[in-house]
This record gives sequence, structure tokens and C-alpha cells, in this order.
Amino acid sequence: MAKTAITGRVLAVQPRIRLLRSFDQRQHNYPGYALLIESDASTFWVGVGPAAHAKYRFSAGGTFSADVEPIANPELETVDYYKAAKIQFSPGQAQPTSPPPWSGVPPELAIYRERGHRRLAQTAYESFCFACIWGCRMPVEMIIDQWNPKEKQYRRETFCYGPKSCPKYQAGPIRKVPGRNKTVWEEEAWVDEEATSHRGPDD
Repeated sequence: MAKTAITGRVLAVQPRIRLLRSFDQRQHNYPGYALLIESDASTFWVGVGPAAHAKYRFSAGGTFSADVEPIANPELETVDYYKAAKIQFSPGQAQPTSPPPWSGVPPELAIYRERGHRRLAQTAYESFCFACIWGCRMPVEMIIDQWNPKEKQYRRETFCYGPKSCPKYQAGPIRKVPGRNKTVWEEEAWVDEEATSHRGPDD
């Protein structure tokens, strides 16, 4: 696929994580990071790998340019472009701000895996948390029947990896996962509590 040259200002950097659900089971995949880029013409998300992030240490406020490709499968991505090549990045001037949102250089993906996440209301993400390094919008692939893995559904879910004391946090409604024979599993609050039980309120 032909590459497209893009350039613009980085508005946000977040982890790029995929979620696979099979009723009450879930599994994460960590392909890299998502950069929200503002160009002269539009605003869009670009996916980059962990090696690129380790090299350039992307952060909001910087200038980013690269040759990119449109994503091949929108159901498995929340970014608009990926496979970035010929990357150039110039960090911007750090702005003195008090979190939330948390800015700066996002940590390694292993840190996100270690921290665990809580569900995050879509409205909170869209209005505020999209700019935070602890926010994440995931493409979700759901296997409806484990005996027939070709039967799948797709959607988007938003999550928070940030401090549990964040005043902007809103959990939103309980997530419901469809299963075989029209059964439904509800992912109640205890799942989030268990996933983040090793962290204190300000961690």
C-alpha cells in the first residue's frame, strides 16, 4: 500500500492496546503507542511501535512527521494510520501544568500491563481523558462462541490506567459481553478492583 507523508503537532500520546474477549475471559495485546496528530488539514491518530517510542520518546507538544499507511482493518485498530517510516520528532517546550490530565513521555508498555486498568466512561474519555497518558481506547474483538471462533463481534472500549484518586475519573456503565445461546456476562466493578488492587489511590 502506498505511503502518505504526514506532519503535525502531537496533541496526545497513549498506549495502543487491543483487547480480546471471550465471555468472562479477556486477553490484551500491546502493539505500541497511539499519537494524536494535528495537521493543517485535520486531526488523526497514528500508531507507532514500542521501538520507535523508545528511540524518540514521544510526548504531547512535539512536532511529528513520517510516511504512514492507512490501517488495513478498522475493526482491529483505533488509529487511522500505522506502519510509520522515516519518522522525525522534535519535542516541544514543556508546559507547566498540574494533572490531570497527565502528560509527558508515556512509560513502557510493561508498566501499563503491571498497573492494570479500570473501565472509563466514553464521554469522559472523549471530553478530557484522550489527552492523558493513562487513558486508552481499545479495539475489542469478542469471540461469541468458543466452539465456533469465527463468530465474532467488534466494538471500542475506553479504559483508565491512571491514579484511582483522579477527580476526572468516571467509570460509566458496566460492560456487557455477549456469549453463545444469547447469554450475557456483565463485567462488574469487582473486576476493575481486582485488577488494580495492588495500587494505592495515588499510584
